[in-house]
Amino acid sequence: MRIDIYHASKYGNGARVADELGRLMAAGGNEVSVHHIDELSPRDIPPADLYVFGSPTHFGKAPGNIMRFLKKANLPSGARYAVFATCSATVPDKKTGRMPTEEEMEKIRRTIPMLDEQLKAKGMVKVAEMQLFVRPDTMKGPLIDGWQDKVEQFARLIGTSGGKSTGSI
Repeated sequence: MRIDIYHASKYGNGARVADELGRLMAAGGNEVSVHHIDELSPRDIPPADLYVFGSPTHFGKAPGNIMRFLKKANLPSGARYAVFATCSATVPDKKTGRMPTEEEMEKIRRTIPMLDEQLKAKGMVKVAEMQLFVRPDTMKGPLIDGWQDKVEQFARLIGTSGGKSTGSI
């Protein structure tokens, strides 16, 4: 299977995830290429069996550069895709000390739904998603311990599905 991985890493966390995913997928016998979105024109994306897009989360959203890239991307309708996002880990409210609920966090973390909206509008078919967390005190990382295990689960989900079923990590 040919897999193209594109990321919009700003502080290096997404690049680490993309590189690790690429390494794992290549070890499984796939042909894999990993690119930062600044490395190529969105109109020059080569054909692939599966596209993977990774984005940081800035103020709860996907940054403008990945959204513009996806909007302009020349991607075939019916192509399969997977997405991952890096975001700050949950922290207690500064005033109350209460931890937000998962439902509250879903309203704040909009990166994956934003990516999905762009890709589904192009007629693409989602097969998997993954969310990874960075230390909340710096917002720049590093990734929280255990991130490699999540990437390995994501790779297995993509690999075992042959890119045909939907799952979330």
